[in-house]
Amino acid sequence: MNGYVWAILLYALLLIVVGLFITKKVKGAADFFVGGRKFGPALLFITLVAPNIGAGSTVGVAGLGYKVGISAAWWIAASALGTFFLAFFIGPAIWRLANKHDFYTLGDYLEYRYNRNFRGLVSLLMAVGTIAIFSGQLMGIAWILSAVAGISKTMGVLIGAVVVVLYFGAGGLLTAAYVNIIEAAVKLIGFMIAVPFVLHFVGGWDGLQAKLAANVGAEAAQAYFSVDGAGVSTIIGFFLMLTPSFFISPGLIGKIYSAKDERTVKWGTTLCALVMLGFAVIPAFLGMAAATLVPNLSEREMALPLVMKECMPFWASALALAAIFSAEVSAADAVLYMITSSFSKDLYKGFWRPDTSDAKLLKVSRIVAAAAGILGVSLAILLPNIITALSIFYSLMSVCLTAPLLFGLFSRRPTTSAAFTSALAGVAAMIYFQFFNNGKGLGLLNGQSTAILLTLLLMLALMYLRPAKGKEK
Repeated sequence: MNGYVWAILLYALLLIVVGLFITKKVKGAADFFVGGRKFGPALLFITLVAPNIGAGSTVGVAGLGYKVGISAAWWIAASALGTFFLAFFIGPAIWRLANKHDFYTLGDYLEYRYNRNFRGLVSLLMAVGTIAIFSGQLMGIAWILSAVAGISKTMGVLIGAVVVVLYFGAGGLLTAAYVNIIEAAVKLIGFMIAVPFVLHFVGGWDGLQAKLAANVGAEAAQAYFSVDGAGVSTIIGFFLMLTPSFFISPGLIGKIYSAKDERTVKWGTTLCALVMLGFAVIPAFLGMAAATLVPNLSEREMALPLVMKECMPFWASALALAAIFSAEVSAADAVLYMITSSFSKDLYKGFWRPDTSDAKLLKVSRIVAAAAGILGVSLAILLPNIITALSIFYSLMSVCLTAPLLFGLFSRRPTTSAAFTSALAGVAAMIYFQFFNNGKGLGLLNGQSTAILLTLLLMLALMYLRPAKGKEK
C-alpha cells in the first residue's frame, strides 16, 4: 500500500475509535436521536456543516465543474439558500414545537400536525430515498480510494460503509457530532490548502483559461467560465430541488431538535449557510482544473481526487484527500441518521411496536443502521454516479414534503387530505415527467422542478378552497 492509503486508513481508524469512545455517553434514545437536546451554537454548526459539505458538494460538484465549469457552484449556492431559510424561518418554528412536545424526528411533527398515516407515508418515501443518497456518499468514498490506490468501486464502497456504520451505529447523533468536529476541521483545512496549490499548478487563473482553451476549444472554454454555463433550466432546477431540500430534510430537522435553545438554532444554522456559500466555488474550480490535466476523463467524479493527488506535494495531497474522505463520511453518517430515524422511530415504533421501550428502540436503531449499510452498498454498486443518486433523494423529498411542511408550519388552513393530495400528486408528476417525458417539464423547467411547483400550487389552492375547520383546524 502507498502512503496515501495508509494516511486515509489511519484517519478512518481514528474516526472509529473516537466514535466508540463517545458511545459511553449514550444513555438512551434521546441521546441517540437528538443528542440529549443540549447542543450549543458551535456543536450545532459542526453537525450541520459536516454533512452539508458532503459527496454532492465536493466530489459531485467537482464532477459537474469538470463538465460545465464554474456554474456548477450553483448547486451549493442553492443548498446554502435553503439553509438560510432553515435558520430564520423553519428551524426556530419547528424547534419550539419539538421542545414543547418532545419530538425526536420530523415524523413526530408530521403526526402531530396531520395524522399518523401521513407520517407513515412520508417516512416510507424517505426511507427509500435515503438509501439512494446513502449510496451516493459511499460512491464518493469509493472514488477517493480508487484514485489513490486503484481500489475497485465495490471494495471502496464496502470500506466506506464499514467505517460509517461502526461509529454511527454505536452512538447515533451524539457520536456523530463529536466525530464531525474532527471531520469538519480536516475538511475545511484540506480544501483551503488545496486551492492555492492547484491554482499555482495550472498557472493561475489566466493559465487555467489558456489550458482549457487548448484542451476543449475557445468556445467551450468560454462557457466554462460563464455563470450560466450549465444552462438556465438546469440552474433553476438546482434551486427548486435543493433549496427546499435543505430546510425540510428529516436529517437537518432532527439536528435542529438537538439545539439547547432557539438562539442556538439561528446562530449555528446561519454560520453553516455562510460557510457553504463561501465554499461554493471551490469544488467547481477544482473540477475545472482537472479538465486541464485529463481532458477525456472516463468517470467525471474522479476529477476531485485526481486533482488533489496530482497537483500538490505528498503532505498536502494526503491532507486534501483526507478532507474529501471527511466530506463523504460525515455526509454518510447524516444520511444513516435519517434512515435509522425513519425505520426505527417513525415506522417500527410508530406503526409496528408503539409500546417499544427506550432500550429496545436503541437496539433496533443499531440493527437498522447495519441493514442500511448493506442496502446502501448494493445500490452504490448499481447506480452510475453520485449526482444521479442525490437527485433521486432530493427530488423525492422536495415533492412530498415541501408543501405540507412549509404551509402546515405557518398556517392552520392545510388539512390532512390536502397534505396527502399534494404529496402524492407531486410524486406522481415527478414519475411521469422523469420516465414518460424524458425528464422535461413545462417551459424552462425540468420535470422535477415542475412537480415541486405543482405541489406548492395545489396545496395553496386547497388551503383556500377546502380549509381546515373545527377540530381539525
